[in-house]
Amino acid sequence: MSLFKEPGVRERQSTSLEVKKAMLEKFRASMNDPALLEKQAERAVIVEARTKRQAERDAQKEAQKLVAAEKARVEALAAAEQKLVADAERAKFAAVEAEQKLALLAEQKADRDARYAARKAAKKQRRKG
Repeated sequence: MSLFKEPGVRERQSTSLEVKKAMLEKFRASMNDPALLEKQAERAVIVEARTKRQAERDAQKEAQKLVAAEKARVEALAAAEQKLVADAERAKFAAVEAEQKLALLAEQKADRDARYAARKAAKKQRRKG
């Protein structure tokens, strides 16, 4: 027969319960430790400072976004104005060019008509001749 006797279910449960109680008491005792409380206070200060810095960074980013948006709006207005000026200049240039082309065509027609009239007069002169 064996000398070691296995603990029963009730013994295991009671042992487990005692261990859990001991762990809970140890945890509760450590919660009242001044060093732990001091560390928690330090951590709280650090977290607060971190949150404050993050809020400042967020505010700064928002301000930069607003400045960038305003800059983009001003640039878009300037580009639109520049486009209008360029379109007006192109239209003016096209009108001048069209006017010059019409003048050239009229001059060419006048030259052509003059040559035609000269040929007709020469032909008439030869017939009289």
